[in-house]
Amino acid sequence: MGKKITLSVIKADVGGFVGHSSVHPALLEKAQGMLQGSPLLIDSYVAHVGDDINLIMTHELGRNNGEIHQLAWDTFCACTEVAKKLKLYGAGQDLLADAFSGNIKGMGPGVAEMEFEERKSEPVVVFMADKTEPGAWNLPLYKIFADPFNTAGLVIDPSMHDGFLFEVRDLIENTRVTFSAPEELYDMLVFIGAPGRYCIKRVFHKQSGEIAAVSSTQRLNLMAGRYVGKDDPVCIVRCQSGMPAVGEVLEPFARPHLVSGWMRGSHSGPLMPVGVNQATPTRFDGPPRVVALGFQLSEGKLVGPQDFFADPAFDQARQMANEIAGYMRSLGPFEPHRLHLDEMEYTTMPLVLKKLKDRFEKLR
Repeated sequence: MGKKITLSVIKADVGGFVGHSSVHPALLEKAQGMLQGSPLLIDSYVAHVGDDINLIMTHELGRNNGEIHQLAWDTFCACTEVAKKLKLYGAGQDLLADAFSGNIKGMGPGVAEMEFEERKSEPVVVFMADKTEPGAWNLPLYKIFADPFNTAGLVIDPSMHDGFLFEVRDLIENTRVTFSAPEELYDMLVFIGAPGRYCIKRVFHKQSGEIAAVSSTQRLNLMAGRYVGKDDPVCIVRCQSGMPAVGEVLEPFARPHLVSGWMRGSHSGPLMPVGVNQATPTRFDGPPRVVALGFQLSEGKLVGPQDFFADPAFDQARQMANEIAGYMRSLGPFEPHRLHLDEMEYTTMPLVLKKLKDRFEKLR
């Protein structure tokens, strides 16, 4: 057994520039300085999509390590102080506690971590989204690891032909269930087709048991008991050599799917794949964006990144997303552009109901 590497991606919105559209360079500089000076890490990279800072870190301390989570928390707190000095909007909004309690989960920031032994070649893709929620990964992860029309390797690669295992989380009941693909696909689709509640947390290679993908499944409004913005999730996917090829991992995003989030976290819109320089959602604070950064891991070092969605091959996807966004916007406050009522409980809806409760007359 060789040594295991842990890849941790932890994100938070600690202040937008301007509004909710981007991250001020001073915050990125502060985050880079804190990570680069840490003896805990083998390597690190600081990225952003929209108004979220994403800390990409490699180390040998395993998942859910208190020191790594403390480092991320301290970094976000330091960035929050910079954001407050610059009067950035929503400074510290994802930090739901006053002090660190040993594990960053449940405290606001989103977390995706995987531990594995590096293969001879270890390509990974880090997906980062803004203006949406964890369920946004359900459809892409299904297509990557279970759809032969997307992933040719499921048909023609002997090392993938037996399929993958999907760990699905119920975010309301805080439970999990594992489905085996392809034989339990129809059962799994009953659940993951409702991405506001059921999310694919992890995917495993069925033959080897190796971790193949992991996502963040934190829902801010459930933790805070109030609306504090959408969750802007992250996801890590390993590629090649028994895993889907890089091109198979990126392919689902060539046709934008509808996700929840967008303006005030209360609207449905298309998930637009963009390069880092286009990850600045501005139209109605959107539409929702996804960035894909590719790295080669070498003894824990992050070689890269390659900005995958900057490829003009995704221009048509962006055009389609803009067309879908225009149509959805034309519906204004009507569903399905505005989210379903049970997703609106952290907005003005309860207040309006309370105000009007005496004006509802019982029909005889």
